[in-house]
Amino acid sequence: MSIQKECVLRYREDGHVRFQIPAQLCKADAANAVTAGISGIEGVYRVTLYRSQQKLSIRFNEVVCDFKALARQLFDLLADLEQQGALEPPSVPAVSQWKEKLSAKLDSFKVTRWTKEKFGEAKETVQAAKVLTKLGLKKPKAFLKDPEKSIIDFLNDILVLFLIKLHWGEITQNWLVKPLKYRYEWMALFYMFFLLVRSRRQK
Repeated sequence: MSIQKECVLRYREDGHVRFQIPAQLCKADAANAVTAGISGIEGVYRVTLYRSQQKLSIRFNEVVCDFKALARQLFDLLADLEQQGALEPPSVPAVSQWKEKLSAKLDSFKVTRWTKEKFGEAKETVQAAKVLTKLGLKKPKAFLKDPEKSIIDFLNDILVLFLIKLHWGEITQNWLVKPLKYRYEWMALFYMFFLLVRSRRQK
């Protein structure tokens, strides 16, 4: 498909037309060449090319140059620029290509690393749950005697384990380094353990 057929007339009135143009014409060099070429047409007094919106606005004097003459000269201009190679996208330097490939590989590596980290966290959580389950099964009498309490205790252990793992980085990097600054967090942690130990005490 020639570049002229990709230009679509969107608006027309006396002395003003607006085209929807392909992205190929919105490149910096191509846009400058198109704008300069159209400005050289007799009767055209304003040319605006909106690169981000892919729109071309032309204002002209109908007496000097009517719409048909303008369209014919515009299409001839685009054909000449296309033949000269002015509308071809610039070749990407080898360094840029290498950077793009490296960036893609890094993105892929980040996704893979994130997946591995999440898989490792899930694996550790499952292993911890297995340990807690085994500990709970060592007390079958307690489970048979009060299954509701046994289930609640098990879920409490899971919750505590999850909270500790969730905040482990903060605990080791911030809470231990600045205990006074994070005194309320420490109070909440101690209170949580107090409730956990209190719930395990025999009535």
